[in-house]
Amino acid sequence: MLRRVFLFGITLPVCLSLSMIGAANPQAGLTAAQIIDKNVSAKGGLQAWRAVQSLSFSGKLEAGGKSKAQLPLVLKKKRPGKTRVELVFANDTAVQVYDGANGWKLRPYLGRKSVEPYSPEELKSASFESDLDGPLVDYASKGNKVALEGVEKVENHDAYKLKITMKGGQVQHLWVDAGTFLEVKVEGTPRRMDGKMRPVWIYLRDYKSVNGLMVPYVIETAVEGNRDTHKILIDSVAVNAKLDDSLFKMPTVK
Repeated sequence: MLRRVFLFGITLPVCLSLSMIGAANPQAGLTAAQIIDKNVSAKGGLQAWRAVQSLSFSGKLEAGGKSKAQLPLVLKKKRPGKTRVELVFANDTAVQVYDGANGWKLRPYLGRKSVEPYSPEELKSASFESDLDGPLVDYASKGNKVALEGVEKVENHDAYKLKITMKGGQVQHLWVDAGTFLEVKVEGTPRRMDGKMRPVWIYLRDYKSVNGLMVPYVIETAVEGNRDTHKILIDSVAVNAKLDDSLFKMPTVK
């Protein structure tokens, strides 16, 4: 099934993998603003990010199950707030698009051959998940407010837990590694399972340098109470590739 994808670029002037870095003690006395400054600096700086107009990713989605299938996936992001996901499944291509205001999807794997609009819930999620550079870069100008809620372990590393209140009132938690100052965990959109809304956690790993941008090449989504997780494995990334606006336009229904 086509999963909602959360992915934003992350920058660092050198290439490294989080698996190569030992745990670091958190720096005492840092404020939320100082942590964000270090995060943005580690990612290449504010001006570098303002120069990025598009990001294109290609890779695979681990579908899970007994077959352990890996489905080809393409993700394209363009300012302001445009996102397009394509996922090949059973010789058909599923498409999910948000143009910054409206969203549409095509789900042939469910036998639905016509374009459908996003549900209100999907629109709400897309409105703050489509940000090309994430909620911390240029956070004040985006109208985001950030508070530090302490330090927690994320995969045996100390990480700063930040509470982000978006301009529209949505609240999201994000964890920044205390050693690298890169994002390592993000609170995703809750999913309904067994009649209950379950928390969703997204783990960002295996960072690699792409044109000075540090990008997580492994994105793993876990739903609380569910053993199965879903991984996106990135193969290649293109920065500022030309993306025509028509890619994000809803097809005309005939």
